[in-house]
Amino acid sequence: MTEERKNPLGEERKYIAQINLILKGFGKEVEVYPAKWQETGADYLYRAGVVLVRDEDVERVIRLFEGGTTGEGGIAGVTRLILPSRVPPGAPEDRSPTQRFLKYADLRLGRGVVTPEHLFYVVPSVSPCPATEPEEVDPKTLPSPFIDDKTTTGKGVKVVVLDVGWSDAPAADWLDGVTGEPEDAFDSAGLIKPYAGHGTFIAGVLRSMARETEVVVQSYFTTAGAIWEFDLAAALDEVLDLAPDIISLSAGTRTRFDLPPLGLDVFIETRLNRVNGLVLVAAAGNESTRDFFWPAAFPETVGVGALAETGTERAWFSNFGGWVDVYAPGENLINAFLTGEYHCTEPPHTGEVRKFDGMARWSGTSFATPLVAGLIAGRMSRTGENALQAADGLLAFALGQVVPGVGPVLKPGDAHNSTP
Repeated sequence: MTEERKNPLGEERKYIAQINLILKGFGKEVEVYPAKWQETGADYLYRAGVVLVRDEDVERVIRLFEGGTTGEGGIAGVTRLILPSRVPPGAPEDRSPTQRFLKYADLRLGRGVVTPEHLFYVVPSVSPCPATEPEEVDPKTLPSPFIDDKTTTGKGVKVVVLDVGWSDAPAADWLDGVTGEPEDAFDSAGLIKPYAGHGTFIAGVLRSMARETEVVVQSYFTTAGAIWEFDLAAALDEVLDLAPDIISLSAGTRTRFDLPPLGLDVFIETRLNRVNGLVLVAAAGNESTRDFFWPAAFPETVGVGALAETGTERAWFSNFGGWVDVYAPGENLINAFLTGEYHCTEPPHTGEVRKFDGMARWSGTSFATPLVAGLIAGRMSRTGENALQAADGLLAFALGQVVPGVGPVLKPGDAHNSTP
């Protein structure tokens, strides 16, 4: 584990508790690399007994592995391959049979032909999106930041948010008209589940930048706030049927060898790039590292890092590097949340009871992401540009207000400020 995993309060290794939530949700289906991740830090999470392969490589991979079964679903172009029970003779040693198959494929076919099926998540885990657990605020507290500009309302623009789902419980007028698939937000004891309300908070941040944007929050990250790579590619493909202008995704992962995740690579190559003007805005992650975080690191996406509350430096948790396209406010944002009691699961606050009444304070690149999506929507309604044109215009404007030691920056109001 590197020192970069520590936050300013010295909350080291809370990622262990976070990953344990995922392990509890997925059981033996998920493995962590490396095997001694509790001692060294985790690189990525992946599906045991399964790999991903491009369709054109399936037959030669099955021959190499002396077996394997193709799974169902997904999207054309990539196949989920269920591994045979017997590891081929000569495969390198490893505690995990799945890793043995991967290493064997590397030796015989080269890196990247066969990849793990990575786990993508909105929860704060090995490559987290929320940097903190939600914090209490007075229920009468207004959302912050908030823009009420009549020229950048987002009217006529549609944004689809892929997340844990939507809760229409908050009595927040800026959320009027938001729709989506309901989330399963409370446990059997009536307590707010860890990371429930994530999609609702995101919708609130987006609407706080562009009040009339059509926002649809879809529920895909339903098990421990996570989804398998193959299923996420299919979910993104399914979302295209809703004809969005912008897709907002506050989730992601690091990958084996930092290579692009195969399932999403195929989606971007064969789907996203063929829809005129569509933009995918994605969170850069919260490990305070320059390691690639996908899909934010794809050149075709708008990868969003987080600014500190001061606006003059990078948030302590935000990932960074040349692959991050822009930074936006992401620390101590205030917006709509659930109503109920929440028990903290992360050290040093484990067991602490917090009571919410429709509003919360929350931090993470998860929330800088919808802020940028809202700015794109706001600029579109002001200029008549499509989402890709508006995003390009905002990114060009951000280059004109670079923060030294951070990078290009966008702030509330820039949907208006970036245009004549």
